[in-house]
Amino acid sequence: MAKAVKAGWRLVLAAALLAGGSAMAEPLQPVLDAAKAQEAGLLDTLRDLVNIESGSRDVHGVKRIAERVAEGLRAQGGQVQVLPPDEVFRMDDTPKETGPMVQAVFKGRGQKKIMLIAHMDTVYRDGMLKDQPFRIDGKRAYGLGIADDKQGVALIIHALALLRALDYQDYGTLTVLVNGDEEISSPGARATITRLAADQDAVFSFEGGGSAGDLRLATSGIGAAYLTVQGKTSHAGARPEGGVNALYELAHQVLQMKDLSKPEQGLKLNWTLAQAGSNRNVIPGQATAQADARALRVADFDALQQAMEEKIRNKLLPESKVELKFEVRRPPLEATEASRALARHGVAIYQELGLPMKVLDRATGGGTDAAFAQLKARGPVIEGFGLSGFGAHSNDAEYVDTQTIVPRLYLTARMIMDISAGKAP
Repeated sequence: MAKAVKAGWRLVLAAALLAGGSAMAEPLQPVLDAAKAQEAGLLDTLRDLVNIESGSRDVHGVKRIAERVAEGLRAQGGQVQVLPPDEVFRMDDTPKETGPMVQAVFKGRGQKKIMLIAHMDTVYRDGMLKDQPFRIDGKRAYGLGIADDKQGVALIIHALALLRALDYQDYGTLTVLVNGDEEISSPGARATITRLAADQDAVFSFEGGGSAGDLRLATSGIGAAYLTVQGKTSHAGARPEGGVNALYELAHQVLQMKDLSKPEQGLKLNWTLAQAGSNRNVIPGQATAQADARALRVADFDALQQAMEEKIRNKLLPESKVELKFEVRRPPLEATEASRALARHGVAIYQELGLPMKVLDRATGGGTDAAFAQLKARGPVIEGFGLSGFGAHSNDAEYVDTQTIVPRLYLTARMIMDISAGKAP
């Protein structure tokens, strides 16, 4: 039976290649049948992943789930490594130790190089699983981290299983990277993602497709600014003139930066946290503030940092010391003509199933490893290949729509096949 299915697939593929065009009006039945055959197994994998607690700061939990992911990828014939964090980018809240990554490489007979990325860490604390265990209710599967992003990991494993079931090896390489510290801005994985993505013909990221299953080509970048003002303490009642009021200087600095946002360009700077002093009757000798920054272009963060550094030179109190630290926690993902063209091809593939799919090429939020992939990428990068779902970062409502399993498996497989055959833009 297996040989007959594979032979049938080869005949259908040959006919599709001869037909030309970007996508067929009808689905490739062997691929669709193979996708349907993976559905039950994917749900089993998803259950296993959800049942391993893997909060970003729970390194033991991330190591446990990494072994389960590595096992699933080895079963599909990949060359698999569990990698330690590489070139850790230290931010204000980066823990001393971060979780590993899982890398797998599948070598085929063709030329095209395609990369699939997802993450296995979550925002949840150890012990919370008991309050929302894995369960299936109708067409929804619930569980902590199920939408963000354990479904993406399961989808990658079973898309590879689908290709293996069809004995499809016409790609050059398929590279999988599953990140263990995405929810804390990927300090240990970002360099590896950027390095591996640079040599790919296409990169697909398997964050969830939202409630509507959209593909995304753009997300806001996330930045953070930290102001530290050093003044001088003194008695607030008996000798205030002997101090240098760090709170006054901090207020001055924050106010003179309040107009650096450019909402029409998608650039936002908002001060959100501040702290000063230790006692009511002491002139504060130190004050700090933090700001959240968002941008649609990498260059906008550079310009914002430069503007802020120029501002802090203008001090209210000359004797104070003002320091600025600016972090690009995540660069923005920017739409390109190549990503637009490839996403349109994906829409045509989805139409083979009679399903609509939108492509969002304006930023719809921040925070994706796809942005690190795009920094040096020579090929298009597309986000949102994951299942439709809702409730990410919620401890009582996170779910995925199980009706999207087969369509997403089909989409992933067909995109890989069409890129490998030179049929995709």
